Amino acid sequence: MTLTIVSGNPTPEELAALVAVLAAAKPPAPAPAPRSRWQGRTPWASRSWHGR
Repeated sequence: MTLTIVSGNPTPEELAALVAVLAAAKPPAPAPAPRSRWQGRTPWASRSWHGR
């Protein structure tokens, strides 16, 4: 993140407050996709499929 001061002379405390507000306002990370029970498996790995 890059901030540019256009006018004025903010104190380090004011800049820290601004950075804290901007960091808190960013959107949360997306939730991970749900895992499939069959991910990485074939039907032949299940005993219920043997003999069909």
